[in-house]
Amino acid sequence: MAGTLKTEIILSFQNKFKVRCMTLLIEAYNVSISKKTIELDFDENDISSILHYYITGNPKRKTWKIHTNTENFIFDISKPLKKGFAAKQARIDMRFAGFWQNEEFTYYCEAKNLRSNDSSLKRRYINTGINNFLYGGKYVNCDGFLVGYVLEGTLESNINGINDMIKKDNKEIEKITNSNTFINNHQIYISAHPQRTLNHIFLNFTNA
Repeated sequence: MAGTLKTEIILSFQNKFKVRCMTLLIEAYNVSISKKTIELDFDENDISSILHYYITGNPKRKTWKIHTNTENFIFDISKPLKKGFAAKQARIDMRFAGFWQNEEFTYYCEAKNLRSNDSSLKRRYINTGINNFLYGGKYVNCDGFLVGYVLEGTLESNINGINDMIKKDNKEIEKITNSNTFINNHQIYISAHPQRTLNHIFLNFTNA
């Protein structure tokens, strides 16, 4: 009984930790909009670097004792190691980490640019975003979420475009849908897969 209670407490904190990580990202987005620091021709890493700068400067991050870094290497010791392996390691865009009662919690973020008239970006969101957390992908052992940087069109047109491709892949039950969760009035989306459920955040920069 005590073990079950401890597990429930840890899961509760883990969920709170995830919400805090997404809160930091969304608040960084709000700052970037107010300061107009994002240009619509920026690369993904450009946007992630700016958002990370605002995340590190958010007083809540220190209060919550969350450490962050960008371009985090995903190291897999189970794979054969040969000279030069470090340069070939998979990298994920952002890592959040924190400790609570000697337990370490991590939450990873993979970001992708999106444009409503660019089908290759939507396909990339699926293939190197969603699928990398599933099906033996690069981040299969990472607990993480996806963020779409909308640089053209609306949230709806980009999400619908991604879902159309998911349907064509005969995975309609895995399409992206609204969740009941809002963070700072920002809608959180989800996609349910046999392996896990993924959170999605879409940040619209087109009106900035």
